Amino acid sequence: MPTESSLWSRVADLPLTIEDYALERLERDVSSDFTRVSTVIRLQGGGTDGIGEDVSYDAEDQDALQRTGPTLPLAGEWTLATFADHVRTLELWPEPARHDASVLYRLWAYDSAALDLALRQAGRPLHEVLGRTPQPVRFVVSLRLGEPPTLAPLRSRLDRYPDLQFKLDPTNEWTPDLIAEVAATGAVESLDLKGRYVGSIVDVAADPDQYERLLAAFPDAWLEDPHDDPRVLPLLDAVQDRITWDAIIHSIADIKALQPQPKMVNVKPSRVGGVQSVFDTYDFCEAHGIRMYGGGQFELGCGRGQIQYLASIFHADGPNDVAPGGYNDPEPADGLESSPLPAACQPTGFRWGSDA
Repeated sequence: MPTESSLWSRVADLPLTIEDYALERLERDVSSDFTRVSTVIRLQGGGTDGIGEDVSYDAEDQDALQRTGPTLPLAGEWTLATFADHVRTLELWPEPARHDASVLYRLWAYDSAALDLALRQAGRPLHEVLGRTPQPVRFVVSLRLGEPPTLAPLRSRLDRYPDLQFKLDPTNEWTPDLIAEVAATGAVESLDLKGRYVGSIVDVAADPDQYERLLAAFPDAWLEDPHDDPRVLPLLDAVQDRITWDAIIHSIADIKALQPQPKMVNVKPSRVGGVQSVFDTYDFCEAHGIRMYGGGQFELGCGRGQIQYLASIFHADGPNDVAPGGYNDPEPADGLESSPLPAACQPTGFRWGSDA
């Protein structure tokens, strides 16, 4: 049961009327050389609607959801809490999810749409209900440097936006010369070491020599998801204050299991799952003095605005991987918003900017 002072307690009893819902396909080529597909969940009721985005990565999962259509029994009179309980009794997957994490992604999509709808039906914005003041959001741009890796992807963005800061994914193919060139830009805030991914297309093998080069070249950068390889662990002893975690964070239990306690973690709402789980994680981190930042999943629609919204009220000054989606294009256009993003919460609901 939520405590009276918890974040979840402030939204759990919001009334929610659902009459129908719709699914909307989004698709876009992005900078990591793949075509991103996602699905907007649009709940409808009481003369308005609420939106959330399913960011499951496999296009086949999105195709199966969209082929099946809006067939779930969601209509009714609920509170946000009873709706969340109801959704967890339903079969949300017309076909088995191709990756375990996708189950949480889809729960977040339905929960965030319900939160948006309940707030819009109440005529109030999320930050007001939570008693928070939105702040401008500082962001970094997440980027890979291609295969073979070169400075070109980084340079092409800095030429247009010289003040950008980045979270880069170093690989073992980065040469000493490339490492020196990247470091000389002064634009790297975080290194995502990909040390906790297994069986994915972004896996990077532990290489102690490469770790030594990276630690020397980037003495101030955050180090996300280092390997637990015994050849690497001694190198990390002196940099514990710069280690952050992302891929392994699905719950409060995952944070509690980290030793030593981290200074900062990446709380990705879609990876943590439902609204209650996300809000409870925020409560836990704030109570234990753990800084937070937000991360994206190549959202194509409202999901990106929603993580920017959450960043604005929980960790606006962190190295938030929530850059406007245009930065994920293979060649970002001119005229994109720079960091920090002005607070752009809509007057009602859980929406940011021009999301509609």
